[in-house]
Amino acid sequence: MSRSTDGLWRRAVRRFKAHKRAWFSLRLLCLLLLAALAAPLWSNDKPLWVRYQQQFYFPLLHDYHETAFDGDFETPADYLDPYLRQKLSENGNQIVMPLIPYAPNTLNDFDTQPFPAAPSSRHWLGTDDRGRDVLARLIYGFRDSLLFALALTAIATAVGVLAGAVQGYFGGKTDLALQRFMEVWGALPELYLLIILSSFFQPGLWLLLILLSLFSWMGLSDYVRAEFLKNRQAEYVLAAKSMGVSNWAIMRRHILPNSLTPVLAFLPFRISGAVLALTSLDFLGLGVSSSQASLGELLAQGKDNLDAWWIGLSAFAVLTIMLLLLIFIGEGLRHALDTRSEAQT
Repeated sequence: MSRSTDGLWRRAVRRFKAHKRAWFSLRLLCLLLLAALAAPLWSNDKPLWVRYQQQFYFPLLHDYHETAFDGDFETPADYLDPYLRQKLSENGNQIVMPLIPYAPNTLNDFDTQPFPAAPSSRHWLGTDDRGRDVLARLIYGFRDSLLFALALTAIATAVGVLAGAVQGYFGGKTDLALQRFMEVWGALPELYLLIILSSFFQPGLWLLLILLSLFSWMGLSDYVRAEFLKNRQAEYVLAAKSMGVSNWAIMRRHILPNSLTPVLAFLPFRISGAVLALTSLDFLGLGVSSSQASLGELLAQGKDNLDAWWIGLSAFAVLTIMLLLLIFIGEGLRHALDTRSEAQT
């Protein structure tokens, strides 16, 4: 990367930080993601640690049977059992539960309210129609949705940049062949393929990631192709060729850093599109299984249980906040990468 290019990126970073809404949204989204990644520490049905008869136990790291606490059965300990909780809290014993004592699939057999239960001091955002804590499922659903979107965007961006770079730099028959391939590949019915594969395989994040990655790269490759077509005849590229620099080195070191503007500008919007794709598939029942926390599955439950307003409303609020933060970040990136805004900063 040349010094002039490095200076451009430094000025772009300064312009992005000067966009207060985008800079705040980026920091808030990173903070929420870090908190969601640490969700097992503060949203789980297993204690952080237990001290029983002067011995310490760590249920987050190891499963214990009831017999470990002088129980009667060789079954995994249920730390929501009032009898076991009382036993682990008396006579000098101590149990430390997470802030939210429920995992996304926890079924509390000791709840007395019918499902779905309204928000209460026990379940801050109520329960769904199976008795699972809505807040816990929102936390894990937010984490899985954002991680899925980041992974899908990373794969699609890498493939799209590579395909667009090859098309734009070499041109000619290479460009023509790849364009014809993309036209045929893009005409395949993605939704139908997903329905067919769902009938053969158990739906999951990995299957969705692979299938969506096969198609989501094509939209970005066109922009990269245009940038490479424009920059391949620049003076610094011709000078590098005359010095005997290889084609791949020219593409990677010289053209690519000057062609990343559309890639970076579209990143937040591609992430939000991946979040919406996963949510839509889960809402239609074509995504992950119902046992896995999902924002789309919660929205579907909200549609099926209109009287349980807390289910659909909470999932809609989380999805809206996530998409708004991504949109604000995208606006900041477009402002930072717009050279016309340099005179205003």
